[in-house]
Amino acid sequence: MAHGSTRPTSRDVAQAAGVSQAAVSLVLGDKWRGRVSETTAERVRTAARDLGYRPNLAARNLRLGHTRTVLLVVPALTTEFFAGVYTGAARIAAQNGFGVVLYPSPEGIGPARDPFASAQAALDGVIASSMAADALTAIRGDQLPLVMLDSDPKGSLGAATVNLDITDGIRQVTEHLLTLGHRRILHLAADVPSWTFDVRARELAARIGEVPGTSLLTIRAPISIEGARTAAETALSAKGPRPTAIICDDDKLAAGAYKAARRLGLRIPDDISVTGLDDLALATAIDPELTTVRLDAELFGERGMQALLAVLEGREPDAGDIPVQLVVRASTAPPSTP
Repeated sequence: MAHGSTRPTSRDVAQAAGVSQAAVSLVLGDKWRGRVSETTAERVRTAARDLGYRPNLAARNLRLGHTRTVLLVVPALTTEFFAGVYTGAARIAAQNGFGVVLYPSPEGIGPARDPFASAQAALDGVIASSMAADALTAIRGDQLPLVMLDSDPKGSLGAATVNLDITDGIRQVTEHLLTLGHRRILHLAADVPSWTFDVRARELAARIGEVPGTSLLTIRAPISIEGARTAAETALSAKGPRPTAIICDDDKLAAGAYKAARRLGLRIPDDISVTGLDDLALATAIDPELTTVRLDAELFGERGMQALLAVLEGREPDAGDIPVQLVVRASTAPPSTP
């Protein structure tokens, strides 16, 4: 991340493009038409992009009267959750005279247009999910004031991190199942390399490991209902004592586990208990309704935006993870076979 005197200036851009600083100012202020050629403008934009040059947005916004804008970078996964994050972020942004531009990571949906390609995209800062970190670095979003969501506070790219208390969520789920009498647990884990999913696996192993006579089997699946169904069906058909409960990293994975159980003639919760994490609309659409952990996506977005405002104003963002809550429904019960 460029800081202080190492940060490229408009003079550097002018030298690289072989034009005057005035020409750089016209092109990056989007006032070049009729004054410099399209070729020159493109050369300036390329030089600015290659150097990672950002105009002084605070001064520029005052001068040009631009709306202050923040980029929210999210994965193209579990869109319902990230729609809530966007809603919360946009609400706080609007109260503070900011707009929010949503940039979904292009994974799985083809190449998305680079929001930095146009100098008109005058961005003040970025809020990004750790699951979209690759997209973030690809679009140089890590060179702006940055707040990371769902990210390791010790190794984060960002100036600040905002997290949900996922550790406590897993603790609540595990305690619930252990109290019901479950001892053989299957962990249907999201096959996504991300800090938030590492936290779930670590905490679950630690909690189960504290109780004598328990076993934990972990299988990975992509975050899709079919991917989860296939993985769960394989695990539940394996030789040896069958797990009595499945802990899923996400509600979509739980829906896949439901399908696997049905195919194998297992009843939920009589033969097997299932838990999710998120409390998406899906959790009450499936039958029986799913025991899961409610994550407040909108509050998450609000806190992310509040943290970015603090960073932009040179204040210390609020510390502390956002509390989460176990919602017990009909998909969990004591095991029929101890």
